[in-house]
Amino acid sequence: MRGLLISAMASGQGKTTLTCGLMAAFQRRGLRTAGFKCGPDYIDPMFHRQVLGVPSRNLDLFLQGEAGVRQSFRRAAPGADLALAEGAMGFYDGLGGTDQASAWAVARCLDLPVVLAVRPRGASLTLAAQVKGLLEFRREHHIAALILTCCKPALHAHLAPILERETGLPLLGHLPPMEEAELPSRHLGLYTAGEIADLKERFAAVGAQLERTVDLDRLLALAGGETAGEECPLPPTPVCTIAVARDEAFCFYYPDNLEALERAGARLAFFSPLRDESPPEGVHGLYLGGGYPELYAQGLAQNAGMREKIRTLVRAGLPTVAECGGFLYLQKSLEDEQGQAFPMAGALEGAGYQTGRLQRFGYGELTAKNDSLLFRAGEHIPFHEFHYWDCTQNGGDLLAQKPMGGKKWPCGAAGESLYAAFPHLHFGGVTPLAERFVRKAEEWKQAHG
Repeated sequence: MRGLLISAMASGQGKTTLTCGLMAAFQRRGLRTAGFKCGPDYIDPMFHRQVLGVPSRNLDLFLQGEAGVRQSFRRAAPGADLALAEGAMGFYDGLGGTDQASAWAVARCLDLPVVLAVRPRGASLTLAAQVKGLLEFRREHHIAALILTCCKPALHAHLAPILERETGLPLLGHLPPMEEAELPSRHLGLYTAGEIADLKERFAAVGAQLERTVDLDRLLALAGGETAGEECPLPPTPVCTIAVARDEAFCFYYPDNLEALERAGARLAFFSPLRDESPPEGVHGLYLGGGYPELYAQGLAQNAGMREKIRTLVRAGLPTVAECGGFLYLQKSLEDEQGQAFPMAGALEGAGYQTGRLQRFGYGELTAKNDSLLFRAGEHIPFHEFHYWDCTQNGGDLLAQKPMGGKKWPCGAAGESLYAAFPHLHFGGVTPLAERFVRKAEEWKQAHG
């Protein structure tokens, strides 16, 4: 399987719409396509999955390292014909004002050709200057072609000879303005895929348009890079069962995390804290991922039986991982968007509240003070945070620090059976987080049946 990376000069250029439209167009051609997203974002891969019908994986050099990114890429659906990876932010935008962990760094790591999505806004020759700047910024730029987004046919006809003459890159076509390409957003970015009823139809329409206005044959001919699609061994016979909260309120999970738990020996049992009466019976671990619990605070509060059961299990020592939204759910209360507080599980003593702005946004590194469920004393674990809500008691069992000697702060509840904190973790890095979680769940099973 060969691949392409879709990037841009900045956010807001139409990368997600173009990537999903291309996925739909290639599926129409009968090509089996694997989807990827550079960086830690959860939402864009949900859009990819809605189009492809299979999980889309993150490629995050900060959270996973080069070996982890290569492994995720190679584990894409065996037998796939094409990999399409979507970049994040601008092409060279990486860690702390560097190119580290940028889309460019991923393209370099996997040797992927790059297609730039360029949205013309009141510029013509200047666009060529900007693109040429990208070409000259790094010796190995990997940029192979351009596609114009939200661009009317007449403007495309005007810009095509200018861009090709001045940059030396082929302009493979354009996506004209269309209502289907406009995606709604909220405080944390785009709405999730499950919240947009006609999403698949939207991207099908975009894909059909791209068939007419983009040279897909030339685009496919550019695909290259590292071979992917290695066969993955079947998961072992499960040694324990881990309950995973998955519904509208808890929907942020890296596919690699769930698969890592299965490879380590866990059977995953999904449940809804919004609608189910309790977690599945006989579970040996609990995974509460991130999401939007603040949008569903009233519904979560009304499900008192679930809240009480979760509180009892966590306080009894059931091995539990609770990230961001899951961390807020374990608190005593949580404010909704209107500022009304609702009771939550109460396994922890804090109160979640809205702040109106991003809190501690971005990458960082956790340092473990003591041995715990996931960490060993002195270990350094990369993480990512993205949340507008905060908590009155964020914990102090871990030390968080921004990269490159940045700000430090205490955070998290990290005990023998618990990881509960705002930072999101990736189980595909060098630290065996999934294996440790499963090992503790197996010990719970042996002790409690």
